[in-house]
Amino acid sequence: MGDAPGSMKRRDFLRSSAIAAAATAVVDVTRLNAEAASPVRPTAVEQQGTFDLEEATVASLQSEMQSGRRTARSIAESYLARIEAMDRNGPAVNSVIEINPDAVGIADERDAERKAGRVRGPLHGVPVLIKDNIDTADRMRTSAGSLALAASMAPRDAFIVERLREAGAVILGKTNLSEWANFRSTHSSSGWSGRGGQTKNPYALDRNPCGSSSGTGAAISANFAALGIGTETDGSIVCPSSACGLVGIKPTLGIVSRAGIIPISHSQDTAGPMARTVTDAATLLTVMRGIDARDSATSDARGRPVIDYAASLATSALRGARIGVARNYFGFSDAVDRVMDEAIAAMKSAGAVIVDPANIATAGKFDDAEFEVLLYEFKADLNAYLASLGPSAPHKTLADLIAFNEQHRDREMPYFGQEIFIQAQAKGPLTTKAYRDARAKCVRMARTEGIDATLAKHRLAAIVAPTGGPAWPTDLLNGDHFTGGSSTPAAVAGYPNVTVPAGLVHGLPVGISFMGARWSDASLIALAYAFEQATKVRVAPRFLQSVRL
Repeated sequence: MGDAPGSMKRRDFLRSSAIAAAATAVVDVTRLNAEAASPVRPTAVEQQGTFDLEEATVASLQSEMQSGRRTARSIAESYLARIEAMDRNGPAVNSVIEINPDAVGIADERDAERKAGRVRGPLHGVPVLIKDNIDTADRMRTSAGSLALAASMAPRDAFIVERLREAGAVILGKTNLSEWANFRSTHSSSGWSGRGGQTKNPYALDRNPCGSSSGTGAAISANFAALGIGTETDGSIVCPSSACGLVGIKPTLGIVSRAGIIPISHSQDTAGPMARTVTDAATLLTVMRGIDARDSATSDARGRPVIDYAASLATSALRGARIGVARNYFGFSDAVDRVMDEAIAAMKSAGAVIVDPANIATAGKFDDAEFEVLLYEFKADLNAYLASLGPSAPHKTLADLIAFNEQHRDREMPYFGQEIFIQAQAKGPLTTKAYRDARAKCVRMARTEGIDATLAKHRLAAIVAPTGGPAWPTDLLNGDHFTGGSSTPAAVAGYPNVTVPAGLVHGLPVGISFMGARWSDASLIALAYAFEQATKVRVAPRFLQSVRL
C-alpha cells in the first residue's frame, strides 16, 4: 500500500510514535529538557540503602495495615520519599509529573476509617498513580503533558477516579506521558512532554519507556506506587508495560468509562491497569470497571455478569486451553523470537494446546484506515473535551492548541512538531463518507475477518504474540525507533489485550500479549496469571545508566 502525497501509513505512524503512549507547580521544563539531552555515563546508579516496600503487592500492603505494622500514611510517605529520592533525584527517572498535595491527608482519612472498622475494599489505603490525561477535581492539574493545559483544573473527577476514591485508594499523584498521548507528531519521542520533559526507562536510563503511558510504566516498575493507571488507543498500555516489565491490561472497550479522560478516539480509547503482578492488575480492573451514563460505550456491559477479575485466578488455567501463535507478528527481532518461543514452551508444559501458526490474516491491512479514523475522531472528541471544561478553559478547540504550540515553539516544539494536529484539524465532521468508510473497514478487518476469524478457525481461547521489542535508546532529535509489536488488532477491534513479562533481552524486559474475543477479559487474565505463575520472570529494575552489551 502506497502513501498518498502528504500522508503516511498508519503502520509508519506506529513505528514513529509507538502508540502501536509534594508540589503542584509546573515542572521546570528547561531543566528537564537539558537533563534529557545530556550524555549518559556508562555506570550503574543503584539506590542507596533498601526500600522495604519494593515489589509490594496489594495483598502485602493490606496485610501490613490490617496487622497494624504499617498505616496508610506511613505507606504513602514511604512512596513519596522514594519518588523524591529516585524520580526527582538520584537516577531521576522523571516519571511523576505532579504529586497530589492531599495524598497524606487522604491516607490519614483511610487510617481513621480503618480504626473505626470501615474498610472500603481491597484498595483501602493503597497508593495509586494515574496518568496526566485523567481528570481529578482536586488541586492537581490535568494537562496531557501540554503547557497549553498546565493550569487546567478539571471541574469533575473522571469516572474511574470516582471509583478509586470510593474503593479507598490514595491517589499519590499523576504520571508524565507522551504529550497528547503521542498524537501530536510523527517524530515524537515517547515519554516526552512539554510540561514534564523526558521520562526514562528504569532498567536502563538512556532507553525509552515506550508508549504514551510511559510515566505510569516507569513509575510502577520503579516501585513509586503500588498500582498505576494508563490509557491506550493503540499500544499505550501494553507497550510501556512490556518495556518496563509490567502486567498491563487493555480491557474490552466499554468495561471502563472514558468520561473525564482527555481523548484521542472514542472508538479505540480505554483506560486500564498497569501493575507488577497479574493479581494486582486484576484487582485494580475490578475497581475501575462500571456502567457510566457519561460514556455510552459502557451501556454495552449492562446485563453482563459483574466480575471480580482476581477471584477466579488459577494456576491451572492454561491446562487444555487452545492457544494460537500469531507468527506474522514475529520476526522483527531474533532475540525477542527466542523469548517468545521459550514462553510458548512454558505454556505447553503447563498443559496448553499450542496451535502454531494461527496468524491474523488481516494484519497490516488496515493501518491506513485506522489512522484516518483517529484523525477524524481526535478533532471531534478533543474539541468536545475542551468544551466540557467550561468557560474558564484556557483553550476551546484543537485550532487554539495549534496556535498555542506555534506561539510557544521554543518550549513545546524544541524536538518535534505537530504534524498530526495539523492533519486532524483539516478533517471534516464524523458524518464524512471517508471517515465512515474507514471505520467500517477497521471493524471488518480487525474484528470479523481478523481476531474473530482466527479464533473461530482454530477454536482458540486466546492468540499470543510478542507485545513489542526491548526498549530502544531515547532519541529526542530523531524520535522513536519502534521495531515491532502486536497491539493493533485488539486496539482497533476494541477487544482485550493482556501483556505479561515474558523474559529479558540483555537485561531489558519484553512482554507477551494474550488477545481474545470481546468480553473475554476474565479468561485472558486467568491465562496470563497461569503463565506468570509458571514463569515468574519479572526482575525489578536496577536503574543502570545504560545497557551493558
